Amino acid sequence: MQPLLNQLVFFAFFQSIFLLLIFGLSSKYRRRINGYFIVFVAVLLIGLSGRILLIGGWFGSSSKLITLSEFATLLFGVTIYLFTRSTLLKRQFDYRDLLHYVPALIYNLIMIFGYLLLPREVLLARIESGAFLQFVTFFVGFGLFFNFLYWGLSIRIFLRVRQELNNEASYAVTSRFFLVFLLAVGICLLIWLGVYLVAVIGNTFISRPVTQTIWLGISLLILLLAYYGFREPDLYQVAPEATTNFGKYATSKFSTKDLDRLKEELDDIMERQKPYLNQKLLKAELAELMGISNPELARLLNEKIGMNFFQYVNYYRIREFIELAESERGKQLTFFGLAQEAGFNSKTTFNKSFRQLMGSSPSEYLKKR
Repeated sequence: MQPLLNQLVFFAFFQSIFLLLIFGLSSKYRRRINGYFIVFVAVLLIGLSGRILLIGGWFGSSSKLITLSEFATLLFGVTIYLFTRSTLLKRQFDYRDLLHYVPALIYNLIMIFGYLLLPREVLLARIESGAFLQFVTFFVGFGLFFNFLYWGLSIRIFLRVRQELNNEASYAVTSRFFLVFLLAVGICLLIWLGVYLVAVIGNTFISRPVTQTIWLGISLLILLLAYYGFREPDLYQVAPEATTNFGKYATSKFSTKDLDRLKEELDDIMERQKPYLNQKLLKAELAELMGISNPELARLLNEKIGMNFFQYVNYYRIREFIELAESERGKQLTFFGLAQEAGFNSKTTFNKSFRQLMGSSPSEYLKKR
């Protein structure tokens, strides 16, 4: 088991270096990449560094090498929070964000002067008296609390944005990624908490065999990021905000006749231009095609159509799917292949939307026609 774990840690370590090189140094991605994603991968890299040095046996076998990983302790939660906030809320970097890292800076300074730079004799005396165990227990506990706090704030942002997402986007990839990502982080924190409680109850230092679960969690988290990075290359990029030309309706309050006319215009755009074929269509982009604002399009959909943006766009995609499925070309493609041509980018979203809007699965519906 140990050799397998060591190989996984090495693989994750070099995978994180690879991600930093691809997303951080490439001129193609550097301009648009979410900077906090780079910071987060770097934090994971630091978290594995002490373990890598110990496994490799570089610079001797001093147990102090493991402290290099401790420098990442208070960086995890805050970076996850800032990454989640900047991506889901499209918040640009603000120098005030760096204040969130002040506790991590203080924590790391204490680690340096309270452990790394202590003379060997002083350190041994503190270990023997039990003072050092109290020191470690307090600071690891504080690190856990700090990370759980920021993880909770990230979950709160995710839940709020997911509630609003259907009113702004016609796809759910970002939402699904963050659900998996935050669940994975939560599992890692729970593992860390379990290891901590075992050490506290036993009133002893965390044994190395028990800490293997922490390294395993970090390694798997890096592999998760790599998986989504290659599956959705633009996932970690800062999405450009759509520029909406509000046009003649920018400051108007629509009457019932205005809304009726706009509904006809919207139907015509959907039939003729088929913007729903764009798998990443945003409400702001559709509003721009009509020359109205986001809130005005939301009002139109709500009052005259009775659907939110997500439902409305997927309704047209389902119509397109049915038309393609009944054509000669449809016989040569799978259901999901047809769904992709109709504008869906997720099999799950396609099946769920089809069942909600049509009352049955795609296969059941087509059999009845």
